[in-house]
Amino acid sequence: MKEFVYTSRPQRVVFGAGALGRLETEVDLLGARRALILATPDQRGDAERIAAMLGDRVAGVFDRAVMHVPIEVAREARELARRLDADCAIAIGGGSTTGLGKAIALEADFPILAIPTTYAGSEMTPIYGITEAGLKKTGRDSRVIPKTVIYDPELTYALPISMSVSSAINAIAHAAEGLYAVDANPITDLMASEGIAAIGRALPLLTPDAKDPIVQRARADLLFGAWLCGSVLGTVSMSLHHKLCHTLGGTFDLPHAETHTIVLPHALAYNAAAAPRAMERIACALYGTSAPQAAFDLAKRNGAPLALRDVGMRESDLDKACAIALQNQYPNPRALEKSAIRQLLQNAYEGVRPLV
Repeated sequence: MKEFVYTSRPQRVVFGAGALGRLETEVDLLGARRALILATPDQRGDAERIAAMLGDRVAGVFDRAVMHVPIEVAREARELARRLDADCAIAIGGGSTTGLGKAIALEADFPILAIPTTYAGSEMTPIYGITEAGLKKTGRDSRVIPKTVIYDPELTYALPISMSVSSAINAIAHAAEGLYAVDANPITDLMASEGIAAIGRALPLLTPDAKDPIVQRARADLLFGAWLCGSVLGTVSMSLHHKLCHTLGGTFDLPHAETHTIVLPHALAYNAAAAPRAMERIACALYGTSAPQAAFDLAKRNGAPLALRDVGMRESDLDKACAIALQNQYPNPRALEKSAIRQLLQNAYEGVRPLV
């Protein structure tokens, strides 16, 4: 076995149907007294439910979280936290809400309690991202990783199937890139393989019937898989796929999960020959023979978007996206080649099935 370094992170995870009922106990364990609750506008109702559970321990509610964490929204939330004398943030929702909590924690240096309602995985990472002047800048800082995560599958029962599919394949992307990361190790390899497999098994079982025990088990498996995939994202470095998606999301305001879903098969195809062992693991986890094609087929069979042109990308912007993706060098199994990356983007724009 090769030598490796694995860094574990001090997080408390509470997992299971009905786990939200432990919220007050978990806030107590953080030593918090005034919580700022974060949500998107669409999840104002969830935020109010949390507020009702905590009563006078709630400092306030900020329900303006949006994709890619615009710097203006981050500043507004930071100022509100300061003005209300909040000493923790409770982020309920997906990556947008958790990302906003991280932006606050960068300056306020107080704990985040995350309650995921999607499969984004951001709650398991020290990675933050803030978009300013059309560019999404990411970084790593131990201060932003949520101290406690409550995974309650019941909170995902109402998540529309279309959103569930894109969110879950977004999670697969974290694990897939983790398998060929320059700092990958046997522990994250195990997490990645099992995370991909759990999601691959569960997605075809989703139906609108949230009372069906099979669907409920599938929702739990999806959340478990997202936890593992997010843990991989938080432990090892990411490569071309994530760089492209940050560019497409931050600069062209494309939807986060859908963009990851569309780009993943093409990023895998780009790296396939340079990372054969990783591709073998991905294909095996998805019961396929080709990792890029298995990822594409999983999305197609479950009704996910397949083409960037269908989520708002303009073909005239592909050259600009390629140029931005090449600005800073970063580890990737295959060297960054302008013409090949431009073709990758063209294939993703058109939604063609990878040939490898």
